[in-house]
Amino acid sequence: MWRVLRRALAVGSRGAAVPQGRCCRRRVWGCRQPLAPAAGLCEEKSRGTESRTCATVTMPEVSTDHLDEQQVQLLAEMCILIDENDNRIGADTKKNCHLNENIDKGLLHRAFSVFLFNTENKLLLQQRSNAKITFPGCFTNTCCSHPLSHPLELEENDAIGVRRAAQRRMKAELGIPMEQVTPEEISYLTRIHYKAKSDGIWGEHEIDYILFVQKDVVLNPDPNEIQSYCYVTQKELKQLLDKASKNEVKITPWFKLIAETFLFKWWDNLSNLNKFIDHEKIHRM
Repeated sequence: MWRVLRRALAVGSRGAAVPQGRCCRRRVWGCRQPLAPAAGLCEEKSRGTESRTCATVTMPEVSTDHLDEQQVQLLAEMCILIDENDNRIGADTKKNCHLNENIDKGLLHRAFSVFLFNTENKLLLQQRSNAKITFPGCFTNTCCSHPLSHPLELEENDAIGVRRAAQRRMKAELGIPMEQVTPEEISYLTRIHYKAKSDGIWGEHEIDYILFVQKDVVLNPDPNEIQSYCYVTQKELKQLLDKASKNEVKITPWFKLIAETFLFKWWDNLSNLNKFIDHEKIHRM
């Protein structure tokens, strides 16, 4: 049914609402230019009122000349550094947070994964563009990104900062108008901690907040972020996972972990997710 998956995705027009159950494919574009080397770790703040300055850390020099210009610019964003218990300890660039050399030394940052379902209980998947620096061309859940180190997204009460970041990134990646999905409509279930290499240089090491939304939305994807997207049933997702197990398609490692452990039982209980909320435990994957 999904021939190498991409053949099953129909072409869609940018800015149009997507009929339920249909798929769209977008062209990838981008140019290349280097980014200035990022700074070391910045000031570190505890959850209380005390603050301290981290020791200076020498970060590896990595050329970005061959990478997509738009994606390289995003490497300057400041991610939230955390310890293994998700306590905030500082901030650093997206570039430094995703270099395997730093990850191997324990650098860990906060992230989120959104799972958006329509009113037919179908899950919106995306295929990451080939311009992406980590896991290009991989199929994954609706939206995956990071809260940034600025006040609105640093706020931790009921993960409101993370939920605001999810609203921002759904607009940036998928073109979902911010008024269509508010932070209050995003349910925070739990957290997972995982680590994965994308290639010899780049990787992920995150505590990932799992966020659920059920709503019909208008989609207007950015082709630099997403090359295709599709609403799927449980059966169709299982077919995709089977193809991924045979290396016929690629899926992101965090999506694979979530799909193999929790996703389908959550999916079966979209109208009763409260019983799965666990804000205390961090699942080590």
